[in-house]
This record gives sequence, C-alpha cells and structure tokens, in this order.
Amino acid sequence: MPRRRCGAWGQGSRTRVQGAAEVNFVVCQLFALLAAVWFRTYLHSSKTSSFIRHIVATLLGLYLAFFCFGWYALHFLVQSGISYCIMIIIGVESMHKYCFVFALGYLTVCQITRVYIFDYGQYSADFSGPMMIITQKITSLAYEIHDGMFRKDEDLTPSQRGLAVRRMPSLLEYVSYTCNFMGILAGPLCSYKDYITFIEGRAYYRAQPSHNGKEVAQGERVDPSPKAAVTQKLLVCVLSLLVHLTVCSALPVGYNIDEQFRATASWPTRVAYLYVSLLAARPKYYFAWTLADAINNAAGFGFRGYDGNGVARWDLISNLRIRQIEMSTSFKMFLDNWNIQTALWLKRVCYERATFIPTVQTFFLSAIWHGVYPGYYLTFLTGVLMTVAARAMRSNFRHYFTEPPQLKFCYDVLTWTVTQIAISYTVVPFVLLSIKPSLTFYSSWYYCLHICGILVLLLLPVKKTRSGETAHKNLQTSPSQKSNERDSSLGQNSFSTTNSISSQNQEVGFRHWSPQP
Repeated sequence: MPRRRCGAWGQGSRTRVQGAAEVNFVVCQLFALLAAVWFRTYLHSSKTSSFIRHIVATLLGLYLAFFCFGWYALHFLVQSGISYCIMIIIGVESMHKYCFVFALGYLTVCQITRVYIFDYGQYSADFSGPMMIITQKITSLAYEIHDGMFRKDEDLTPSQRGLAVRRMPSLLEYVSYTCNFMGILAGPLCSYKDYITFIEGRAYYRAQPSHNGKEVAQGERVDPSPKAAVTQKLLVCVLSLLVHLTVCSALPVGYNIDEQFRATASWPTRVAYLYVSLLAARPKYYFAWTLADAINNAAGFGFRGYDGNGVARWDLISNLRIRQIEMSTSFKMFLDNWNIQTALWLKRVCYERATFIPTVQTFFLSAIWHGVYPGYYLTFLTGVLMTVAARAMRSNFRHYFTEPPQLKFCYDVLTWTVTQIAISYTVVPFVLLSIKPSLTFYSSWYYCLHICGILVLLLLPVKKTRSGETAHKNLQTSPSQKSNERDSSLGQNSFSTTNSISSQNQEVGFRHWSPQP
C-alpha cells in the first residue's frame, strides 16, 4: 500500500508540474501577443530602423526564453552561436552539412538528456521544444546560404532559387531570426528572407488590386491591418482550449490499451473510440499553432497579399488548416494541411536533396527531429507504409469514382472514414511514447492495417516518381493548382520568397508522403 500511494503521489506530482509548465507557456505566449501589438504600433518599420527592430525582437525573445525555461535557455544561444561560427569558419561550400549535423546532433543530445536522465515522459523544462524550431531555422538558413552563395542558379529548383540567401547574415540578423519573440516558443518556421523582408518593412511594397479592379502601382506602400485575422485566430484558440480542457481528459488515448476495454468492447466501439480519442488530442496543437500564428500576425508578420476579392491574406506562415484536416479524404490531404511549415522544411533540407530513397530518409529525419521516444519511430515507420499504400490505392481506384456526383459522394464518405481510422491508428504510438504500450495497441488490433498496407503494395502497382519532377509536372496540369497560383499571384512579394502558401502550392505534390504526425 505505501508503495502504491507513493506511485500515485509521483503521478500527481508529474501532473501538477506539467500543468504548471503549460500555464507558464500560455502566459508567455499571451505576453508575446501583447508585445507583438506594441511592436507593430510603436516600432513599425515606417517609424524606426531595422536595427532597432532586430534588437528589440531579440531581447524580448531571450527574455521569454529565460522566463519560461530558466538557464536551460542558454542551450538556444549555444546551439545558435556555434552554428553561426560554423557558417563563418567552414565556408559556403560545405558549411550546410556541418551545420545540419551539429544542430540536429545538439538537439538530439538535449532530448536524450531530458528524457532519459531527468524524467521520462515529463513535460517540465521541455526546452527541446523551442530548440526544434531553432534547429529548423539554422539548417534552413545554412542550405539557403549554400544555395545562394555557392551553387549556380541553373542547378537550383524554383523554390530554392527564390529562398536563396545571397550574402552572409550579420550576427544580429542571425540571432534575431533564430530567437525573436514571435517564434521563440512555438514557431512557426519561416524563411530567413521573409523574416528580413518583414523587419525591413518591404513586405508591404506590392502590386495590389484596388477596389475598382485597377492595380496599385508597383512600389506603393500598402499596410493592411491584421486585426480581423488575429481576432479570428484568437477565437479559434479559445474554442480549441475549451475543447482540450473539457474533452481531452475524458477521452484519454491510453484507454485504447486498457485490458478491460479490450476484453469487453465490440470492434465498432473500439474503432469509434480510437477515432474520437485521437480527435480529442488534436485541439492542443490547434491552440498552440494558431496562437503562434496570431502572435506573428499581430506584429505585422504573415501578410501574403490579397485574394481575388481584395481581402488581405495573413497565412504566409500558417501551420495548419483545421477544416481541411478534419474533412480529409486521403492521407495526402491530411498531411498537406497539418504542420505545414515542418513539411516544407523536411522537403527543402532532405527530400529534394536525397540521392536515394528520399521518402524513407525524410521520415527518418522527421522522427529524429521530433525526439527520442520509441513511439515516434513506430509512428513514422508505420507512416511510410501507410503513405505509400494510400498513394497506390488512390492512383489505382480514384478515377473510377469521379462521376456521377452521387458515386463520388459515397467514395468521399468511404475514404474519409478509412483515412481518419488510418491516421488515428498510425499516430497512437506518437501519443503513448513508450514501446510497450505502443506494441500492445498494435497487437490488440492484430497489426491489421500494417498487413493491409503490405498486401496493397504487393498486389497493386505503385507509380514511381523521381524526386519532385513528376509530381511537379502533375501539379502543372491540376485545375485547382492553377486556380491557387492565379489567386496567389495577386499578392506576391516583389522582394521576397516562396516560403508562403504559393510555395506550399507549388510543393504540395511533395507532401503526399509528408511525415509529420
């Protein structure tokens, strides 16, 4: 009995610590939101120099980091500082490789230390979360500098050419990019060129449609207000937080492996609970990513021009599209709209540069980047199989169900059901973390979706594509893609990059394997 009480106390202690850490994170993000409003109002690019904006953004970011994580925040400066030294000392020819190995290696060492030395599964002092974003920024910038200062333009893809950095950033610009207050705690990732464009105030010098249909002259400053976008995103945050606080604890994912539940529940009940429990686990991500997006927008960062109706678009660095996620009828559609910026990072630093089996390499990189829990690797290994199998099924059967509309509707309902079950089945280990409960779950389902995926690959032909090439050709003939490109072209930044939804549209074909959970 004493031993049992001790275990209960330990569990309660961990719960309290996790709750305190989550409250700390929310408080810091709300402070960052207020700071973002102040930053845009009083330190607007039209009122002050880019030097001052860099200084303030960096100091506020470091203050939030030390407030939230204490001296653990020194890891952010150590990782960023050594990586910058590598960029300067090694040279543009190969510094991207050294930066990649060091930044990812340093992140992995910190994750191992936090997980296996301090407290397995505990949220407290989870400084590795911000380090994941900083690692993305360091490696992205290293490759962008390599592309811009070493490689020939004709050897670059269109997206690489648009993102290429043509001069070495100063130390202030570099630290401001990696540690600014808008993205230090939860991101999202943005390209270096987009960030510098925002700091220098060039984001609003665009060719824009006016209300009478005529185009504003190129170079005229247009400065739309982000109030509507920020308000909308904050409402989404409030709703997501309420759902998380009221529903998540009532529908724990771990109940899927409860012995009594497995022994007594019917298969329809188990399938339904699997879906609902994973559905209840998503609002916390919706909250964190949408709040991070709102913070950037409140500071004036994230404007992507206007749509065809003249409405300002504040989705330059948005990380998810909730409606499309919940209504996904394919693995591809789900992953196209989940953790978008991480998908782009994986594509740019790994998938399009890999010389063999790029899909497997990219899934493996995604698993390493996420952390060292065994559940992550089970999820991504399963994800490889599910992604390739789903691609084979879709390419072999979808064209039979496009007409008439009634048949297509039935097909969409069926594929929505299968997709949601497959996604839930795949990511259970990602939530459970440990190897034993993860294998318990899969064995309780008799590895049925693994077996189905293998049978699909054995029985159906899989259309092979070279990295990005065939997919890009397919995209060029896609009506929806052409519509997106026309829409996007109305507000293109004349100075900046393709790290936007326009880039995401061009690269969406890549993400039919996309490996984020």
